[in-house]
Amino acid sequence: MGEWAFLGSLLDAVQLQSPLVGRLWLVVMLIFRILVLATVGGAVFEDEQEEFVCNTLQPGCRQTCYDRAFPVSHYRFWLFHILLLSAPPVLFVIYSVHRASKEPGGAAGGAVSLGTPGRPGGRRARRCYLLSVVLRLLAELAFLAGQALLYGFRVAPHFVCAGAPCPHTVDCFVSRPTEKTVFVIFYFAVGLLSALLSVAELGHLLWKGRPRAGHCRQEAERDNRCNRAHEEAQQLLPPPPPALPARHPGPDPYAPPSYAHRAPTCDSEGGSGRSKASLATVRQDLAI
Repeated sequence: MGEWAFLGSLLDAVQLQSPLVGRLWLVVMLIFRILVLATVGGAVFEDEQEEFVCNTLQPGCRQTCYDRAFPVSHYRFWLFHILLLSAPPVLFVIYSVHRASKEPGGAAGGAVSLGTPGRPGGRRARRCYLLSVVLRLLAELAFLAGQALLYGFRVAPHFVCAGAPCPHTVDCFVSRPTEKTVFVIFYFAVGLLSALLSVAELGHLLWKGRPRAGHCRQEAERDNRCNRAHEEAQQLLPPPPPALPARHPGPDPYAPPSYAHRAPTCDSEGGSGRSKASLATVRQDLAI
């Protein structure tokens, strides 16, 4: 059961990426195939070769007749069936974890989500998952056809064998033929149910991923609504304060007065002459 538990843990990781129909397929796979085959199938078919009895003692005749009656053991055939069906989902889980580890924050997320078709990683993950479903469906149909061709739908209790190394026609008998017939029919019915679920999941993925006619129009309307909401929010904001006028720098209070730098209007000789003339005029007036 340890090997089955390990395979079940790998398949359980698929449900994180699968839609509802894919999870139903996983339930059928884990319960009606792995669990039933591990608990009941081994007990039913483990002694099929030991209990295959022929009415001869010729060495090698019984083994040859068993090989002609059952080219591949039912139990081993179904084991190989389960392993092949589990390969595409497990490979998809490995791919999704690998892609998630390369994205920012992907190590914490654990896997690429199928619900993000707008992202390149989401589109690639959806295509890979779609491919895994197609491979799973093809393997299911191939094994159903192989089971019908190899064993049919009934395990006969009596098998007539003739040819070397048997000296004559030999009658061989199968143990518990009715119980094995019930198990064969049950397993074939589970295979049909699994194939139908795979077809439904494939149709669901194709329908969900189809290009929608009004998708672009809806995107444009959503952008227009966002733009209008942004404009309304801008209108509700208070107006900005008016800009202050530019201030020109005034005179420097520490600068010397302008008259301190004024040059004289005449030379020194002319100025002294005018002063003497004015003094003489004043004296004449006082004398009068």
